[in-house]
Amino acid sequence: MSLEPGLTHSAEFVVADPLLTDLQGRLDARVLSTPGMIHKMERCAMALVAEALGPDAITVGFEVCVKHVAAAREGARCTAHATLREVADGRKLRFDVEVREGERTIGVGTHERRLVERSRFEDEATAGGDGA
Repeated sequence: MSLEPGLTHSAEFVVADPLLTDLQGRLDARVLSTPGMIHKMERCAMALVAEALGPDAITVGFEVCVKHVAAAREGARCTAHATLREVADGRKLRFDVEVREGERTIGVGTHERRLVERSRFEDEATAGGDGA
C-alpha cells in the first residue's frame, strides 16, 4: 500500500469513559468531550496510514483544526472518519477528519501528521528534543 490522496479509514466507537465530560457538573448528561473527539479523529488518521509504513517509520500529530458542532451523549455509537487529502514533501500528511453519529455530524476538521523515523524520534524524545 502506498500513501496516495483519497485513502480513507473509519473506526466505530461508543461514547464512554474516558471520552466524556459533564462540563464540571454543569450538564445533566455526560457527552463526548472535545479532547475525546480529537483523540478519535487522530487515531483514525494514524490507523489509515499505519499499514503503509516501513518498520522504522511512525507518524506523529502536528496540527489539529476542528469544530465540535453537536453533542453525542454517553452510550452513543459514533464513527470517526479520516481521508488522506495530501502528501507533501514526502513527510507531511494532511487529512480531512470527522466524527458522526449516524447521519448527524458531531465534529469536522483537518489534521496533519508527519512521517518520522522511529529510532530518531525515540532518541530525540529521550534527549528532550521535539521529534518532528
